[in-house]
Amino acid sequence: MSQNRSTAVMQRRVEPHDSLDDFPTPPWATRALCEYLARHYAADTEKAFLSDLTVREPAANRGYMVGPLAEYFGRVEASDVHDYGAGYPVADFLFPTPIEPVDWTITNPPFRLAKQFIGRAMQTSREGVAVIVRSAFLEGRDRYETLFRENPPSRVLQFVERVPMVKGRYDPSASTATSYVWLVWIMGETNCRLDWIPPCRK
Repeated sequence: MSQNRSTAVMQRRVEPHDSLDDFPTPPWATRALCEYLARHYAADTEKAFLSDLTVREPAANRGYMVGPLAEYFGRVEASDVHDYGAGYPVADFLFPTPIEPVDWTITNPPFRLAKQFIGRAMQTSREGVAVIVRSAFLEGRDRYETLFRENPPSRVLQFVERVPMVKGRYDPSASTATSYVWLVWIMGETNCRLDWIPPCRK
């Protein structure tokens, strides 16, 4: 039997420099974050309910993350640099023009631009920022020296199940060897806490 070498299965995602990095987020992975925030952010920190808050999704793709966010947050501002046919405004989140702040920014950024997305989101979010990235994003001298050393996330939420992301489509039956985490920055928190997202795919 030959090994499955699909990039959806192997521990790698090789994309051209100008790629849109089109790997839709399974909706259950976003719901897992929202459930965590509802329990450990809104309730424990005496913040407003998520339903009172506005969230921005600047890499909205086809809306697989927008839908679950709308189930929890009061308003979702969705856009993408490319028109995927979902009806969202086409906008470059990294273009240096002023944008109105929101309470939260939650997104699955292009991996090669994730650090820039985090920086822009931190500048334009009042309450917090969350990005889903490969666990390998936590590695690397450059990211440590330019991001994590001075501005570590408040939460590193490791999935105990794998989160399959398939190029160009959402495939609920896909499998993967790639590990993903949610990195969450909560404004005003300085300690980094590791937590796990329990099994929730089903």
